[in-house]
Amino acid sequence: YSSAVQKFSQTLQSFQFDFIGDTLTDDEINIAESFKEFAELLHEVELERSMMVQNASDLLIKPLENFRKEQIGFTKERKKKFEKDGEKFYSMLDRHLHLSSKKKESQLQEADLQVDKERHNFFESSLEYVYQIQEVQESKKFSIVEPVLAFLHSLFTYNNLTVELTQDFLPYKQQLQLSLQNTRNHFSSTREELEDLKKRMKEAPLTCKLPGQPTIEGYLYTQEKWALGISWVKYYCQYEKEAKTLRMTPIDQKPGAKQGTLDLTLKSCVRRKTDSIDKRFCFDIETNERSGTITLQALSEANRRLWMEAMDGKEPIYHSPITKQEEMELNEVGFKFVRKCINAVETKGITTEGVYRTVGSNIQVQKLLNAFFDPKCPGDVDLQS
Repeated sequence: YSSAVQKFSQTLQSFQFDFIGDTLTDDEINIAESFKEFAELLHEVELERSMMVQNASDLLIKPLENFRKEQIGFTKERKKKFEKDGEKFYSMLDRHLHLSSKKKESQLQEADLQVDKERHNFFESSLEYVYQIQEVQESKKFSIVEPVLAFLHSLFTYNNLTVELTQDFLPYKQQLQLSLQNTRNHFSSTREELEDLKKRMKEAPLTCKLPGQPTIEGYLYTQEKWALGISWVKYYCQYEKEAKTLRMTPIDQKPGAKQGTLDLTLKSCVRRKTDSIDKRFCFDIETNERSGTITLQALSEANRRLWMEAMDGKEPIYHSPITKQEEMELNEVGFKFVRKCINAVETKGITTEGVYRTVGSNIQVQKLLNAFFDPKCPGDVDLQS
């Protein structure tokens, strides 16, 4: 048993607490150094501890075992639930983002509701997991130290230690008990604050932002064009509004790929027209580092709105502004164009069948207008050809 006590003393001497935050209070410092004080006391204790061995289970082993089973075990269960809900949510989100915008509105709305439901479940699981970690970190300050303190006190009692040793330990014991009580009281008040914070985050999860953190951050899909087609790559993006800097970190990067984190400076942000792309929740940005536009896809309409608000995004312009008064007047060429269009539809268009892409149709219409209203030969277009 003497050998076991010596090893326990060495463990206490080398043990270090992990605390949340950059600075420690006096009570936390006292608790953090308490094990070293205990270790020094153990070196002075006599080896006759037979009675203490019988009480060690009730005073030390069982409380620590209960803490391990009730707190740490429950935290592991929360972690498994968090990982399971996260995998389920992101799997559904990936399938949701590949839905075509041409599906029925009712189908899209039902899909949006399913994603919002899974997002809510995942968000609640993440809050419960973080809350449980916080609770374990705070409660272990007294849940672990108090059993050890009781073990030491019983050790001195049952082994008939000298009055001098007991008197020497008493002041520190009182100081430590006060620190433990202060820590316990702080834990209770902090727990109430965490409950309130968790409630506020549930009510407005998308508006919570920690001081010193980016203006907005989260997952975005980027349209990348290759020689064989177009692909959508998932990035974790962080945007700082004041500096207009966008950091893009690729997710699930393939082995051997050279592409790493991208640091870009934003020039402009414009919402993508719905009929210009076969994807939902898209917007375009321009940066100083890249020529042309970069098309990004948000996770939802609300998420796109948040990104555009952070980037001072604008709505797209659907029609070119008319600056000249004569361009607003319908002249003879305009009447001729309308009559030819009606005649073409009546004679040929009604019986013509065909399936056209929206973008392709817009291009054909624009070419027709440019050709018909060409200043060199206005109206000289055969709509039957």
